Amino acid sequence: MTDSIVFFPQLNRPAPAFNAKTTHGMRSLTDYKGKWLVLFSHPADFTPVCTTEFIGFAQRAEEFAHINTELLGLSIDSVHSHIAWVRNIEENFGVDITFPIISDLSMEVAKAYGMIQPGASDTSAVRATFIIDPEGVLRAMVYYPMSNGRSIDEFVRLVKALQTSDANGVATPENWQPGDDVIVPPPATTADAKARLSQGYDYVDWYFSKKSL
Repeated sequence: MTDSIVFFPQLNRPAPAFNAKTTHGMRSLTDYKGKWLVLFSHPADFTPVCTTEFIGFAQRAEEFAHINTELLGLSIDSVHSHIAWVRNIEENFGVDITFPIISDLSMEVAKAYGMIQPGASDTSAVRATFIIDPEGVLRAMVYYPMSNGRSIDEFVRLVKALQTSDANGVATPENWQPGDDVIVPPPATTADAKARLSQGYDYVDWYFSKKSL
């Protein structure tokens, strides 16, 4: 029974360390200290849904770089398979995959991040995405089924939202976009709750107020 247990990393805790072979040489989590990291897994090379996702990430790579964010892919395939697939994408779709891809034949990284789920496959990583902050802390994780591709727009948005919350001590509402109002943290005392109405926010109730940045 223990073989079927999936271990998941925890939000707001240090992300699992790794030192792995990639298409750009060896990479470890410490290589990304000081930057945000989007680590994402895919079931297999040379598959159509994964190909669209890699094209999508590659086409947004400069935008990720602009917000101090690196991209790092992973699948349980060899480096040679990754290289062949990257070359195939460039030849057939005209898109250069500029970010490294981890070769995880041992499944060591995939298991540490809960990417292997027996309900989906014992030998392939599901579509999992992890956002790790500049201190190596796991801040968000999102899982998709093998049959459906991710929205790259959502991960750009989510990184920007996390950065905005960190920089300003605020939360962001549903589908928040840069430039939208943000949510002010609720007051912690009854006195603060009474004072909230007069503090100049876009006030709805004592627990719900918004402001612009």
